[in-house]
Amino acid sequence: MSRVNCIVCLKPVPDPRRWSELALDPITKTLRREGIPSLLNPLDKHALEEALRIKERSGGTVTVISMAPLTANDVLREAIAIGADGAVLLSHKSFAGADTLATSYVLAAAVKKLGEFDLLLCGNQSLDGGTGQVGPEIAEFLGIPHVTYVRRIDVLDRGAVRVERALEYGYMVIEGRMPLVLSVVDEINVPRHISLMRISDAMQAEIPVWTSRDLDIDSGRIGLLGSPTQVADLFLPTIKRRREMITGAPDTVSKLLIQKLRELGVL
Repeated sequence: MSRVNCIVCLKPVPDPRRWSELALDPITKTLRREGIPSLLNPLDKHALEEALRIKERSGGTVTVISMAPLTANDVLREAIAIGADGAVLLSHKSFAGADTLATSYVLAAAVKKLGEFDLLLCGNQSLDGGTGQVGPEIAEFLGIPHVTYVRRIDVLDRGAVRVERALEYGYMVIEGRMPLVLSVVDEINVPRHISLMRISDAMQAEIPVWTSRDLDIDSGRIGLLGSPTQVADLFLPTIKRRREMITGAPDTVSKLLIQKLRELGVL
């Protein structure tokens, strides 16, 4: 079996324990995530784990990339501590507000700059979006095949790959040739714990930051302006509630309650 070089797309997502603190920007109609700590998207962690297992079986390298604010460095260092060989952060103000298509366009441009690879892995969807579109869209920009809902990957001889694609009541076996884009589900593996010996190495690792000037991209196809998915409007619903306490003996309370419900037209 020849060496297999993998690229893994990672996304930092807001910590679900702090989602109540997320705010909506009334101008851009996007989420304001400032001050909310991020963690590695759970399904992307499964993608990283699978890439590391492929590396352990066949050799090769594992490189992680992410399009995110500069604060995502911690997530990329976590990936290096887990076992990735290197990481690249795509970060620039012009990337802000991107939908899945604009995001995939930038990620595909970064993949092209990294050079030849065999497998590109990502989580089937993100915790904060759940569209499942980024993997297939990257594949389309790269002009290579892709498979979603992947629950098993077997690298065969001569560049062939066999995968199991999860279905509602079973799975589908698909064979293809590298390079491929594969979007994985959580049943594919159990991610390993961070190696304590690699934590110090990860803290010292150099993580290059690529901006829009470092990539061969059309500025009109990135960020909020380059996103064809536009939010027409958003609002926070006004919740109007009133309460009335009924006290007294059980028989009296039940009669008053039925009377109130009838007055309100519920009964």
